[in-house]
Amino acid sequence: MTDILSFLLAITPLALLIFLILMLRVAVHYAVLITLLITWCIAAWHFDLSLQALSVASLYGAAKGLWPIVIVIFAAIYGYNLMFGNGSMAIIKQALAAISDDKRIQVLIIAWGFGGFLEAVAGYGTAVAIPVGILIALGIQPLKAAVVSLIANSVPTAFGAVGIPVIMLAEQTGLAVHTLSMHIILQLAAFNILLPFVLVAIIGGGVKAIRGVFWITLCCGVASLLPQYFVARYLGAELPAFAGSLGGLIITIILARCQKTDRTTERVALPKLFKASLIYLFTFIFIVLCSPLFPTIKQSLGAFYSQINFPLSTTDTLQLKIEWLITPGVLILLASTIGGLIQGSQPKEMVSLLFTTLRQLKKSIIAILAIVAMATVMDKSGMITVIATTLVATTGIGYVFLSPLIGALGTFVTGSDTNANVLFGKLQATAAQQLGIDPHALAAANTAGATGGKMISPQSIAIAVSASKLEHLSGEIMSTTLKYCLLYIFLLGLGIGLFYTL
Repeated sequence: MTDILSFLLAITPLALLIFLILMLRVAVHYAVLITLLITWCIAAWHFDLSLQALSVASLYGAAKGLWPIVIVIFAAIYGYNLMFGNGSMAIIKQALAAISDDKRIQVLIIAWGFGGFLEAVAGYGTAVAIPVGILIALGIQPLKAAVVSLIANSVPTAFGAVGIPVIMLAEQTGLAVHTLSMHIILQLAAFNILLPFVLVAIIGGGVKAIRGVFWITLCCGVASLLPQYFVARYLGAELPAFAGSLGGLIITIILARCQKTDRTTERVALPKLFKASLIYLFTFIFIVLCSPLFPTIKQSLGAFYSQINFPLSTTDTLQLKIEWLITPGVLILLASTIGGLIQGSQPKEMVSLLFTTLRQLKKSIIAILAIVAMATVMDKSGMITVIATTLVATTGIGYVFLSPLIGALGTFVTGSDTNANVLFGKLQATAAQQLGIDPHALAAANTAGATGGKMISPQSIAIAVSASKLEHLSGEIMSTTLKYCLLYIFLLGLGIGLFYTL
């Protein structure tokens, strides 16, 4: 009876969070704050977490949410806002629209390639909102534009926002970033190839639409997968989505240019396009320079760090390491500042935009700090272990097949792959250890599953609805996308289950 009670209480915060967001439609930042308060009460009352440990665990979680999660998201959105304000984003949009008049190719370039790129460097809805707007402007039906943009915004989210979901997963679980990255790439490999075909079929009205663009679609998927694999293997989590989206985008553009076209849209001059892309170019260069490819630079700049100790008790201390110069968020801010100045942004406007971006993200910042604090309390109080033990005891080896579904649930509720990893990453790793499976495998499965939940999360749907101006069809957008999401999660769970259990 005690075990059942412990499980029910341990799972209460997760169930309450889902109930508040999905059933009562409470705003995410309010829902997480309420759930954090309930988590404190349960941890103190039933799991005997002392007041000191409760307070310190919450402070540690909030601090870890601030650095590196919030700093990366803030920097990425600030860079995007700068490009939007100085007209650079409009130039990039025009350049993409001028490549081909074939709507099937347009969806590969804009929803898959450019959308994936936006997810890699910014995230936070830009990878849905911008492609939807461009596709509608090119004459694609708004409903189809919304659906394909949501589906395309799945696989890239695993390494979105400069790899922050995987980096946080590694921190939460204590697992190796490189090993996690490799597992994630392999688990999502088939979807990198298949999803471009799905997008083409949706835009063209059926499977027959693939005729005539089969090879360009296949090359698009392969060119997305291979760079991700090599970058994940040799560099880590920061750049796989960046490299994959660029690979798919470049190959598709080259092949599209080789096809005959009657498109009359004026092409953007290369120097003009180069200048418009400087913020993203500098972001890529700075992150590569601070990667393992250049160990001398990485070690020299990495020497500037602070370590903050959070004493839970006399025998247990949590440590937070803040790397001041090589954290992706700092590098993106530097790239945005230099690139923005070259693009013509005025210093006064740039400073003003810093505060505008902060106001824009204030609700998300609150939600992130609270959710990482909540996950830390659940971990240190033993709730995560209780949940994992009970689930494994109930489902046995069948848990492996269900592991992606848990990740999908996390993203569906929170709207964020990062938050899904913070919530359930430790749970998955603990379950794997109890099953005698490599913890990297199920922790990676959490991220892989989270990419599927992303396409139907209420936040993503709301962004797609706003961008397509289809408020009256939000239910149809959700139901249409849900079919693809369920198939995605089913195939992913089946593949992961069979691979790791046979």
